[in-house]
Amino acid sequence: MEKLYTILVFSENIAGILNQVTAVFTRRQVNIESLNVSASSTPGVHKYTITCYCTEEMAKMLKAQIEKRIDVLQARYYTDEEIFLQETSLLKISAPAMLENSEVCRIVRHHGARIVEVNPTYAAVEKTGTTEDILSLYNALNKLGVVRQFARSGRICITRGTREQLDDYLAEREKERHG
Repeated sequence: MEKLYTILVFSENIAGILNQVTAVFTRRQVNIESLNVSASSTPGVHKYTITCYCTEEMAKMLKAQIEKRIDVLQARYYTDEEIFLQETSLLKISAPAMLENSEVCRIVRHHGARIVEVNPTYAAVEKTGTTEDILSLYNALNKLGVVRQFARSGRICITRGTREQLDDYLAEREKERHG
C-alpha cells in the first residue's frame, strides 16, 4: 500500500547531484511531492528532504539506488511517525477585505498564523506547521475570497534519534579508514 515517505539524502556539495537524485525517481515513475535542499549540520554536506507516495518496497529501492551515486554519502527513508516535520507558508490577503471582515483576522488567529506586514493593498501572513495545518488556513481564507497569493515550502525535518545518523556513519567510515 502506498503512503507518504520522507527520504533524507546527504551528499557532498557537488553540482549535478540534485539531477542525479531526481533522475532515480523519474526512472521509477515516482512523483516527488516536495523537495527541500540545504546545508546540513555537518560541514560540507548538503541535506535533501524529499517526499513521495510509494510502497515501502519502492522506498527501499529508491534509497538503494540513490546511495549508488558516487557523491551521495547516505540516504534513509522515514514515515511521519519517525520524524519531526514542519513546512512554512506565506499568504498575501486583501487588506481592504481584511479590514471589512473581522472573520479574516479571527481565522488567522485561530490557526496560529501571524501577520508579518500590512499595507493599504495587502497583508502578508506567515504560517508554520504541518501540511494539513497550512492547507486548513489557506482553505478557510480562500473560502472568504481574500487570498491573492499563496506559497508553501517543502518539508523540513529532523529524525527523532538523539544524533544525526550521518555523523555516526561518517565516524565509522573514518575509523575503518584508519583502523
